Amino acid sequence: MLSVLYVGAGGFLGAVARYGLGLVPLWPGLPLTTLLINFAGSLVIGAVVEAAAPARAALSPEAVLFLKVGLCGGFTTFSTFSLETLELLEGGQYLAAGAYAVVSVVLCVAGVLAGKFLVRALMPAA
Repeated sequence: MLSVLYVGAGGFLGAVARYGLGLVPLWPGLPLTTLLINFAGSLVIGAVVEAAAPARAALSPEAVLFLKVGLCGGFTTFSTFSLETLELLEGGQYLAAGAYAVVSVVLCVAGVLAGKFLVRALMPAA
């Protein structure tokens, strides 16, 4: 039962942070805020996974639930990304939609990798 509370608390904080950041308009006509939120969430989830790896074991299972499942799950917005890509397509902005989709995926995978490397650099394996 406590696991549900860890996930719920993290999810609440992640969702509220995502909502607040989503109110910041960065570029009219292009969902750049969502792209940056997804990148930040990808960076954090990469760092959490690496910090929780058996070689480091720097995070408790409860912390992993709170951060990875709760906070990152509530913060990252891949469903919003999908909706916004579809809206660009429906608006006839095919090049923008394609570029947005490709850049989002590449940048977020790079964010996970960067998060893992960051933890590896700051917390060498035991």
